Amino acid sequence: MSEIPSDLDGLRRRIDEIDDQLQDLLIERLEIVASVAAHKRGTGAIAAHQPAREAEIIRRLVRRNKDAFPAATLIRMWRELLAATVRLQSSFAVAVYAPPQALGYWDLARDHYGSQTPMVPYRSTSHVIGAVMDGQAAVGVLPMPAEDDLDPWWRHLLSTDGNAPRVIARLPFGARGNARPDGADALAIGCDIEQPTGQDRTFIATENAPDISRARLVSALSDLGFTCTFIALCEHADSVNTLIEIDGFVPTGDPRLDSFQAQLGKSLYRLLRFGSYAVPLAPTTFSTAKTAGRAAVMVGATAGAKG
Repeated sequence: MSEIPSDLDGLRRRIDEIDDQLQDLLIERLEIVASVAAHKRGTGAIAAHQPAREAEIIRRLVRRNKDAFPAATLIRMWRELLAATVRLQSSFAVAVYAPPQALGYWDLARDHYGSQTPMVPYRSTSHVIGAVMDGQAAVGVLPMPAEDDLDPWWRHLLSTDGNAPRVIARLPFGARGNARPDGADALAIGCDIEQPTGQDRTFIATENAPDISRARLVSALSDLGFTCTFIALCEHADSVNTLIEIDGFVPTGDPRLDSFQAQLGKSLYRLLRFGSYAVPLAPTTFSTAKTAGRAAVMVGATAGAKG
């Protein structure tokens, strides 16, 4: 490690040098991203927004951070960088469910997709869904489903169309930051290609006969090796829609889904895969105790060097 100057002017000059190096590296990174984007266009895979890849990047940086920098701030910086690179590659806008009584979802969307990304607030979940389906927005941010929803937004997206929007992320992925307390967690929907990250959860949705109980659904999935982490039902006159969250990444062609359908037989009218998301970082990631302790040690060491 190079010797750190002890005088204030020297320290400031060194900070300026480091800032220049950081900026040069950011420019180099953007040049590489441009090359990647050109390669995607050449192969027909032009999606600039890749939620799984972004989650892997954030997780790797947090792991190597070793409490040297506040994790929440590190993630915030990189979220801005990742959002900027997406905007440089394609037109990218976000539709956000943000009625006056729940503006916290706007905060989550801003923190995740960047303060400079075009975002449009909507008062209803149906308008958010419509904006994504019409191509006005690449991503829609909607409330995390709840078991007691009378008319849940997710049932309006149950489609066999392979191009229909589906779940692609859960917010917040990192710390909640300065988000207002009137918003709970959110799900992001879009048409991006899903990829496993090693720590994921998958949604499936069913349309089934009313006589199939929640316990039977969970038991049938458990017998096939699935672990259910959430389930919500929406009852109709002659059928029930069920949203089920499963631990792990379950691809479309997983044979266990066929087995699940076979077990329930004619009582299961439809079975749809409804997307997936990278599991957010654990709250313990953002503990400030270790970072504060490390900073105190560094300050003490610097003071000792000056003495």
